[in-house]
Amino acid sequence: MTDCSVAVKICGLTSPEQAKAVAALGAQAIGVIGVEASPRFVAEAQRRQLFTDLEINHPDVERVWVVADLRDDQLEAALGGTGCPSVVQLHGDESPQRCRDLRQRFPHTRWWKALRVKTPNDLDTLQGYDGSVDALLLDAWSADQLGGTGHRLDLSWLQALEQQLPRAMPWWLAGGISGEWVPELLAEVKPFGLDASSRLEVAPGVKDLAKVKELMNAVATSRHR
Repeated sequence: MTDCSVAVKICGLTSPEQAKAVAALGAQAIGVIGVEASPRFVAEAQRRQLFTDLEINHPDVERVWVVADLRDDQLEAALGGTGCPSVVQLHGDESPQRCRDLRQRFPHTRWWKALRVKTPNDLDTLQGYDGSVDALLLDAWSADQLGGTGHRLDLSWLQALEQQLPRAMPWWLAGGISGEWVPELLAEVKPFGLDASSRLEVAPGVKDLAKVKELMNAVATSRHR
């Protein structure tokens, strides 16, 4: 595994074989989309196979299931049996109270809350999630997509954010993550992790492994600067 001070999550995988290949390149987390409207959506049977393969072959890699506004019964069904996620990433309108409730009801699962940021004022909502989730994920806002747009957030907004967030709250940055942006990005802000998807793809849900490797190498190189 690549030695990185910043974790890397590759999101939107659809193939168990490619998920294992990405894990072998050193990713600390792999995301699978559970939002049916997404072009990267993975149905239950394949999702469970992908997560099972990861758990067997790469047990240290976080298995992240990306969903939006699911009911308790839907979550309970998905979190039982084989091929379960280790993390559920909430990409809908889940409030801090909803996140707290889920964390209490399903204590063996980690819960990350994704927030789509349109203006700097949107960052004011982050404090409300302190103590409600295990991590936050910040992504660029889009009118028609919950994620995977490839749009980048303004780094000056994020510099202000780092002064506001509780030190114990890990945060991930999504939106336009790729190898060539990493040196500038990590020179300006220090997220816990980077979440990459669309800029590494040859088609929705299919990653270019050379671009994944480039990203991993860029993060590793930045660690030693």
